[in-house]
Amino acid sequence: MTPSFTSAPGSTASTGHGAHLAFARRMDRIDGLAHYRARFLGTDADSETANPRSYLDGNSLGRPLRASAEHIADFLQQDWGTRLIRGWDEQWMELPLQIGDDLGRACLGAAPGQVFVGDSTTVLLYKLARAAVDSRSHRTEIVLDSDNFPTDRYILEGIARERGLTLRWINSNTEGGVTAEQVRHVVGPQTSLVLLSHVAYRSGYLADMKTITAIAHEHDALVLWDLSHSVGSVPIELDNCDVDLAVGCSYKYLSGGPGAPAFGYVKSDLHDVLTQPIQGWMGAQAIFEMGPGYLPATGIRRFMSGTPAVVGMLAMQDTIAMLDEATIGSVRAKSVALTEFAITLVDEWLAPMGVTVASPREQTHRGGHVTINHPLMRQVTKILWDNDVIPDFRAPNGLRLGLAPLSTSFVETYDGVAAVRDVLRGILLGQSGVTQ
Repeated sequence: MTPSFTSAPGSTASTGHGAHLAFARRMDRIDGLAHYRARFLGTDADSETANPRSYLDGNSLGRPLRASAEHIADFLQQDWGTRLIRGWDEQWMELPLQIGDDLGRACLGAAPGQVFVGDSTTVLLYKLARAAVDSRSHRTEIVLDSDNFPTDRYILEGIARERGLTLRWINSNTEGGVTAEQVRHVVGPQTSLVLLSHVAYRSGYLADMKTITAIAHEHDALVLWDLSHSVGSVPIELDNCDVDLAVGCSYKYLSGGPGAPAFGYVKSDLHDVLTQPIQGWMGAQAIFEMGPGYLPATGIRRFMSGTPAVVGMLAMQDTIAMLDEATIGSVRAKSVALTEFAITLVDEWLAPMGVTVASPREQTHRGGHVTINHPLMRQVTKILWDNDVIPDFRAPNGLRLGLAPLSTSFVETYDGVAAVRDVLRGILLGQSGVTQ
């Protein structure tokens, strides 16, 4: 049974370094999800080859599963190696939709037939955003925020230029995120689309999906959510929140691997309403008839374009199955506990050196990572990487602690934050190095 993980703040973990480590070890012992860590390559299950020493970047690139290494090797030898072209008819053609349904059930709160896998996050953002604004052709405005991930902003800048639309900017707090009141203030009768991230890539702020979606719908605007930093870490209820459109990547908490294809969600009511702009053969009604003109397929397949990246989908299959087994509610409980513990360590060890927490302290407003700010964090990150401790850096001064719940332990979190402390202290004292 997974514990509630509510003991970090104000617990014995706040009484000293030894108590912090004892607390981390105790949490790992009672963690009902701890056994999943051994399923990942590079964890301390391989005591002789644990690498890296502390990996705190699971929100950028997830660790690979051991099962995925076997799955991909078997695919090369058997499915591709022996079935060859027959694999398309036997299983590969439907794989983007099958994985989409599995992902919808395990992580997205989406009924079957609304999720597909294919293309990059950038391409899917373009396809769905362009389809949305074209369906509201009499409207002139798109709402977005100033601190969304660059791709989201760049895509909308391009669409606005193509379609002669106006961008309405929400000035979002880099240590917070977009609130429902900010959205209410900017949407109106000319709004065609609102595009926001569910979890902010910089601060980890968790937006109120249900309320914000409802506000946009009051003005008959469509909403497109970027789920890249929430899927696999935070419970998502797309159907329950009446979400129109969503896109997310698969190489973070879904451990799909570098460049693995993204996924798209289109509410079933919109399948026959929206026309996606990249008309490829995989979205056609009769794929192998090779007809003279494009007729879209029925259902979610019409939002596909090119040939599926089958090899790129294999690893995410294994992670989705594991998340389904573990349950996203249990994953979220551990995620909250890990981030609470990290903040406790930062407050005690790093705050006296001028480090500030640039993520929400209220757990209901925080996703799966914590960002901490200090003018020296770029230098700190470089030294940490050289010493096999891997967080990531976000300009201008942010170091992100990405704590993937199924692969990250409490002791690994302790070790990582302790390394940040030691390196920063060393720099401030005119030295540089990690305490061994």
